[in-house]
Amino acid sequence: MVVRVRLFASLREATGKEFVELELPEGATAEEAWRRLAADHPILADRRRSLAVAVNRRYARFEEPLPPGAEVVFVPPVSGG
Repeated sequence: MVVRVRLFASLREATGKEFVELELPEGATAEEAWRRLAADHPILADRRRSLAVAVNRRYARFEEPLPPGAEVVFVPPVSGG
Protein backbone atom coordinates (compact mmCIF):
# COMPACT_ATOMS: atom_id res chain seq x y z
CA MET A 1 0.00 0.00 0.00
CA VAL A 2 1.09 3.59 -0.50
CA VAL A 3 0.90 6.24 2.22
CA ARG A 4 1.72 9.91 1.90
CA VAL A 5 3.86 11.45 4.65
CA ARG A 6 3.68 15.22 5.01
CA LEU A 7 6.69 16.90 6.57
CA PHE A 8 6.57 20.10 8.58
CA ALA A 9 8.94 22.39 10.46
CA SER A 10 12.29 20.82 11.35
CA LEU A 11 11.50 17.59 9.47
CA ARG A 12 10.91 19.52 6.26
CA GLU A 13 14.07 21.55 6.82
CA ALA A 14 16.13 18.40 7.42
CA THR A 15 14.88 16.55 4.33
CA GLY A 16 14.20 19.46 2.00
CA LYS A 17 10.86 17.85 1.15
CA GLU A 18 7.24 18.79 1.77
CA PHE A 19 6.01 15.21 1.45
CA VAL A 20 7.13 11.71 0.53
CA GLU A 21 5.19 8.66 -0.57
CA LEU A 22 6.10 5.35 1.01
CA GLU A 23 5.28 1.87 -0.22
CA LEU A 24 4.50 -0.24 2.87
CA PRO A 25 3.01 -3.69 3.40
CA GLU A 26 -0.71 -3.90 4.17
CA GLY A 27 -1.31 -3.42 7.89
CA ALA A 28 1.90 -1.43 8.42
CA THR A 29 1.90 0.92 11.39
CA ALA A 30 2.95 4.54 11.78
CA GLU A 31 6.05 3.23 13.56
CA GLU A 32 6.97 1.24 10.45
CA ALA A 33 6.36 4.31 8.29
CA TRP A 34 8.70 6.31 10.54
CA ARG A 35 11.39 3.64 10.36
CA ARG A 36 11.20 3.62 6.56
CA LEU A 37 11.34 7.42 6.44
CA ALA A 38 14.34 7.49 8.81
CA ALA A 39 16.09 4.77 6.78
CA ASP A 40 15.67 6.89 3.65
CA HIS A 41 16.68 10.09 5.51
CA PRO A 42 19.20 9.11 8.24
CA ILE A 43 19.34 12.70 9.51
CA LEU A 44 15.90 12.02 11.05
CA ALA A 45 16.84 8.86 12.95
CA ASP A 46 17.34 10.44 16.39
CA ARG A 47 14.12 12.50 16.35
CA ARG A 48 11.54 9.76 16.97
CA ARG A 49 11.20 10.25 20.74
CA SER A 50 10.00 13.83 20.41
CA LEU A 51 7.34 13.24 17.74
CA ALA A 52 3.59 12.85 17.77
CA VAL A 53 1.78 11.28 14.82
CA ALA A 54 -1.47 12.10 13.06
CA VAL A 55 -3.20 9.87 10.53
CA ASN A 56 -5.81 11.38 8.24
CA ARG A 57 -5.90 14.55 10.37
CA ARG A 58 -6.39 12.80 13.73
CA TYR A 59 -3.78 12.16 16.36
CA ALA A 60 -2.92 8.47 16.48
CA ARG A 61 -0.64 6.02 18.25
CA PHE A 62 2.49 4.79 16.52
CA GLU A 63 1.27 1.18 16.95
CA GLU A 64 -1.97 1.67 15.02
CA PRO A 65 -2.24 0.08 11.57
CA LEU A 66 -2.42 2.57 8.72
CA PRO A 67 -5.23 2.40 6.19
CA PRO A 68 -4.23 2.25 2.52
CA GLY A 69 -3.77 5.72 1.07
CA ALA A 70 -3.40 7.33 4.50
CA GLU A 71 -1.94 10.76 5.00
CA VAL A 72 0.57 10.54 7.84
CA VAL A 73 2.01 13.58 9.60
CA PHE A 74 4.86 13.27 12.07
CA VAL A 75 4.47 16.29 14.33
CA PRO A 76 7.72 17.70 15.70
CA PRO A 77 7.82 19.82 18.84
CA VAL A 78 6.80 23.41 18.26
CA SER A 79 8.34 26.37 19.99
CA GLY A 80 8.15 30.06 19.59
CA GLY A 81 6.07 32.89 20.77
